[in-house]
Order: sequence, then structure tokens, then C-alpha cells
Amino acid sequence: MGVRRELEANFDFEIVDEFLDHYAMMVEVMEGLVVSLSRPEQYGRSVDELFRIFHNIKSASNFLQLEPIIRLSTFVEDALEQMRGYPGPANEDVINWLLEICDMFTQWQEDLKLDNELSKIKFSLLKLPDLESA
Repeated sequence: MGVRRELEANFDFEIVDEFLDHYAMMVEVMEGLVVSLSRPEQYGRSVDELFRIFHNIKSASNFLQLEPIIRLSTFVEDALEQMRGYPGPANEDVINWLLEICDMFTQWQEDLKLDNELSKIKFSLLKLPDLESA
């Protein structure tokens, strides 16, 4: 049984459907926000919006008990919280790391859509780049 069928067996269909819709919308805007972290005038707004997105994904995934998504979104949320304390812009390593994070969340979206098991988190995503250096 795939992850979607498992969710639908354990939770109300409307809750699962709403999660999938909101998850898709959040994944869709992630990449553009990550790229905008390189622009000093957009850094603050973008890091705040990304923080909100990962916080929302973490909360919804926690309710649905999607452990890999909970773990990675928590990890990213913590990194973004640190980034909120920096003036920006983000360096190339941070942007590339966050783009890889976006790819992982996009893969999970595909896993959910196709009713596959959730793909394993790539180990390289768990190594934080230097969040502070410009």
C-alpha cells in the first residue's frame, strides 16, 4: 500500500485531499522564494515566507504522521530561523542546498500523487551549509 492510500485509510478523505492541495501550492512557490534569497531587497521577506511554508508543512505532516516530511521540514525550519538573524543575501551554497531541499519536497509530492512510498531523505540534505557567510 502506498502512502496516499495509507493516509486515506487512516484519515478523512477531505483532510488528505486538503493537505495534498496545500502541499502542492507550497511546493510550487518554494523555488522562486529560494532564488530570491540572493537579492538583498527580497531576502527578509523571502526567508520569512519560506519559514512559514516549512512550518506549515511540518504542522500538517505532523497531524498526518508523515515522519520523513516532519523531520526534514523541522530541520529546514530551524535553519531558516537562523537565517532570519542574518541581513542577507544568502550565499550560493545556501541557495543550492535549499534548491535541493525543494527537489526533495517535489519528489515527495510525486510520491504522494503516484501512491508510492515516500522517498528516502538524501543524506547530503542533512549537512547545513554556512548560513552566515555572504
